[in-house]
Amino acid sequence: MKTVHKFRLECGGALNSLKLRKGFRLVHSEYLVTEKAVFVWIEVPLDLSLPEVQLKLRVFRTGEAIPRNFSYLSSAVDGFGPEAYHIYSLEAQDLVMGQVA
Repeated sequence: MKTVHKFRLECGGALNSLKLRKGFRLVHSEYLVTEKAVFVWIEVPLDLSLPEVQLKLRVFRTGEAIPRNFSYLSSAVDGFGPEAYHIYSLEAQDLVMGQVA
């Protein structure tokens, strides 16, 4: 079995660290105007025998410098403003199609 969890991401250079079960995958990202924040929805297995891993995400704005050790996952667009937010993972060499190898 599996489920989907919703996470609010901090912007402004903050590193967001999520503890997830191995085998997770990002299924959706969105900028919610009512919250003025970026959210991601991540599918996670419910199998408690799977080890936990940390996913480290950072949100970058368009035009912002992105270090080489970050890999692109998704974007979220403010439908009522000129902003787009780009979600990158740190140490993404361990991610394959949104799943931890």
